[in-house]
Amino acid sequence: MLGAMNSIRLDKRDLILSKGSAVMTRRGYHGTGVLEIVQAAGIPKGSFYHYFASKEDFALQALAFIYRPRLERYAQALGNAALSPRARILAYYRDLLAHFARQDTPQYHCFIGSLSFEMSEMLPAIGAEVEAIQQASVDILRDCLEQAQAAGELPATEDCGNLATFISDAWQGVLARLKVGRNLQPLEAFINRLERLLQA
Repeated sequence: MLGAMNSIRLDKRDLILSKGSAVMTRRGYHGTGVLEIVQAAGIPKGSFYHYFASKEDFALQALAFIYRPRLERYAQALGNAALSPRARILAYYRDLLAHFARQDTPQYHCFIGSLSFEMSEMLPAIGAEVEAIQQASVDILRDCLEQAQAAGELPATEDCGNLATFISDAWQGVLARLKVGRNLQPLEAFINRLERLLQA
């Protein structure tokens, strides 16, 4: 019975994180109150404080809720032994391009982007969590680039850490362009340039 109670508790917490983070992504941190979060989740306001100490605590937990699984999927894609390291990286970003191409109006709403622009300086804990997630992504990519280098797919002189940071930062710029312009040209240009970058 205790296990079932814990499962219900986690399910409700996940529901609040899922629905509330979607609202916060659209409206921003300042534009989202606890009331909007609980209304989106369809729960009483008091339930929010059963799971979260504050709105900042909610945002921190939401970052982990959204991005830890994404980092795991990224690591799996870039660790796919069926493909060469270079092919893994290109396949991952081509799959994302295909995902956006299937949308009637290509668009991207980025929770981590919204929080980092708005709150990183005001709430250092959020800034630190955003930085940790972004660095974890860079580290995954760097490891794959180092494998590409060892396989002769990149020059032996390439600084894989610097290249991983550059690619990651460029991708964040692409997502920002997509949010504003809603067309695929920045993604296509990114992949074309990435193909040239990842050459021996």
